[in-house]
Amino acid sequence: MSNNNEQQCCSQFKTTIGGQALMEGIMMRGPEKDAVAVRTNGEIKVEITPRKVRSKKSILTWPLIRGPVNFFDSQVVGVKALMRSADLAPEDEQEIPSKFDMWLEKKLGNERFQKVLINISVFLGLGLSIVLFFLLPMVIGSFFDQWIHNTLLLNLVEGVVRMIIFMIYMLLVSRMKEMKRVFAYHGAEHKTIRCYEAGLELTVENIRTQTRLHPRCGTSFLLVVMVISILLFSVASTLLLALIPSLAAMKGGVLYRIIMIVFKLLLLPLVVAVTYEINRWAGRHDNRFTKILTAPGMWLQNFTTNEPDDEMIEVAIAAVEAVIPEEAGADRW
Repeated sequence: MSNNNEQQCCSQFKTTIGGQALMEGIMMRGPEKDAVAVRTNGEIKVEITPRKVRSKKSILTWPLIRGPVNFFDSQVVGVKALMRSADLAPEDEQEIPSKFDMWLEKKLGNERFQKVLINISVFLGLGLSIVLFFLLPMVIGSFFDQWIHNTLLLNLVEGVVRMIIFMIYMLLVSRMKEMKRVFAYHGAEHKTIRCYEAGLELTVENIRTQTRLHPRCGTSFLLVVMVISILLFSVASTLLLALIPSLAAMKGGVLYRIIMIVFKLLLLPLVVAVTYEINRWAGRHDNRFTKILTAPGMWLQNFTTNEPDDEMIEVAIAAVEAVIPEEAGADRW
């Protein structure tokens, strides 16, 4: 690490560096570079990719716009990193491609084939999340409009259903044998970031003592999305019914339910935008209110992170060190 980086680590701060767990590795994103670090055959392979830095004057950096943009970008980068980690994984752990995959690669070429796979993976991933955590709770919640006529209460019921589905999903995933190591790498990612933010040298010994919970985790983000959706859906639904009285008269009907479900789905980018701004603000402040705000997400990380072993921590160190900027403080949150 350069002298500038060593000086940067001398004081406690909050960094924008973050990432995700991969297959036998970790992806880290810094302000200037992305890095994929994977342990394969006893060695750590690190691949670094420069990031396209957006101008501060760009409309994509404006509040409420940057949230959905950054969220979608992180999904694409995350899928690319997962696919790359699968390529770098030890040979005995790699899956044999199917005949369909080989046919697609032959027809499209390797580069176009990779792009198609990434697009399909992002589409399916987002689609499954929307169906499971939003569309399904909306459909279930809509049947309560026969007994519940208060819009706020109806959206609260829908939100409770959403939270129950989300918690069951997380609980089931956390019990999967294949995910235990991924969650351990997730823990290594958090512990290493914690060590870096504390201004300590990035060593296995220092990182081992850190907590595996972090307030700016993607798991926490998803949980806040659930809560914000209840508030926004309630306010927006109330306004819609006030502006269109004829719609209120249709309550209880199939068409009314379909209209409200579509309306709420169209609000999802706004939910992500508001959640992003709240997480961004909470990440920059450390007080009693922000601790209360991030507490549920921190608790949920007990299911999505495990304690890593020393080899996993070494991978996390390699990933973090690869993306620390040369200019001291350039990654300050």
